Amino acid sequence: MRTDSSPGTLPAREHLPAGDAGTPVLDVVIPVYNEEKDLPPCVRRLHEHLARTFPYAFRITIADNASTDTTPLVAARLAAEIPEVGTVRLEQKGRGRALRTVWSASDAPVLAYMDVDLSTDLNALLPLVAPLISGHSDLAIGSRLARASRVVRGPKREFISRAYNLILRGSLQARFSDAQCGFKAIRRDVAQALLPLVEDTGWFFDTELLVLAERAGLRIHEVPVDWVDDPDSTVHIVRTATEDLKGVWRVGKALATGSLPLDRLARPFGDDPRDRELTGVPHGLARQLVGFCVVGGLSTLFYLVLYSAFRQAAGPQTANALALLVSAVANTAANRRLTFGVRGRGGAVRHQAQGLVVFGIGLALTSGSLAALNAAGDSAAHSTELAVLVAANLAATVLRFLLFRAWVFPDRAHTGPAPTAARPAPIPTAARPAPAPYAWPQATTHLHAAETTNATTHLHAAETTNATTQPRPACPHSTDPGDTR
Repeated sequence: MRTDSSPGTLPAREHLPAGDAGTPVLDVVIPVYNEEKDLPPCVRRLHEHLARTFPYAFRITIADNASTDTTPLVAARLAAEIPEVGTVRLEQKGRGRALRTVWSASDAPVLAYMDVDLSTDLNALLPLVAPLISGHSDLAIGSRLARASRVVRGPKREFISRAYNLILRGSLQARFSDAQCGFKAIRRDVAQALLPLVEDTGWFFDTELLVLAERAGLRIHEVPVDWVDDPDSTVHIVRTATEDLKGVWRVGKALATGSLPLDRLARPFGDDPRDRELTGVPHGLARQLVGFCVVGGLSTLFYLVLYSAFRQAAGPQTANALALLVSAVANTAANRRLTFGVRGRGGAVRHQAQGLVVFGIGLALTSGSLAALNAAGDSAAHSTELAVLVAANLAATVLRFLLFRAWVFPDRAHTGPAPTAARPAPIPTAARPAPAPYAWPQATTHLHAAETTNATTHLHAAETTNATTQPRPACPHSTDPGDTR
């Protein structure tokens, strides 16, 4: 999992301004591999739909994933015939690699992709990208598992799709409903921040992108879609499932260890009501109290179990000290990550050392309570010892929260009066500089730093804008043999 930092804090979401007629607002990417027969009717159908229904300028980009048939020549002919169509050639396979290449180079503020078979009804395309254009959402996905969706597919793929999404919900706490529907869109500024953090270059690319976006607090819009499957497609269940499970493990491990700087993607991001200063309410106090109470309750149960176990082999003072020490380390680590939102390993040793000081105070309170109980009677019952320890821990808990908030994990961004920053006035439309025409790279397109590819990009434009559109045949359904969903 990559640990390199994101390009910076995301800007506030705003409605995209209406640009010049020739400036594309939407760039739809179609990843293809050996689709020489299905590519022409599908591109023409998509172009006809966008030209008829989409109110902004658009571009269709064919991303050729190292095809070995005549797909590159077919794509070049389509680009020469239709002014809004471009083509990119990659010398390595991988849907994620194709999307990363085109999305990283595109100048369109909204980026989308769909499968070449166009299994998803194109009437869902405008609802998919509208929330991104308006500034309401950061990503948008088509969902075949929403209640309003109408889906026609075989039981095998239905079972695999639902099982995969259940795994994501159980292991990565994903809340989106359909990770692998080939119908997604993202704002370009969000893509520029997220793509450096996404490692997968194949089918798991979608899932990893969505999980990281969701964990970063970005807004994902879901659109119910009508979807028709190709019953004759070949499915490599074992291979694809194994790769996806490896990806789930890798992402889950990175999230658990806090090795991803996702907090840098979340602030500031639009007019978030959680960021507003409330009179008389310290910043984040309510959320921190809830998290601290949950962690504290679990820590108390953990402490009592440890005390009961240690009490079988040691005296009450020794058992209390050992149980409190182990639970204190776990409590500090849990509060560091869950309550106060501190990610990464930086400062972890210092935080644990300060947590041990807080532990010492709790030890003094609980040990003093036990000493007072023993002084009051010769042999107190075990239940009485537990009741006294619970009362002492409640008092220590209040003090622990105050010390954690003010000393161990202080909110340095709000320790002093926050300066009032005036929002810059919007630039009038007439005063906005016209965007420069997009130039597709003519040389090598770079992917990951660890990958060396020759992804040469070609854009073929027609000499005239009055190209006659040929009759549009029905688009056949043809899915990639590696897709199990």
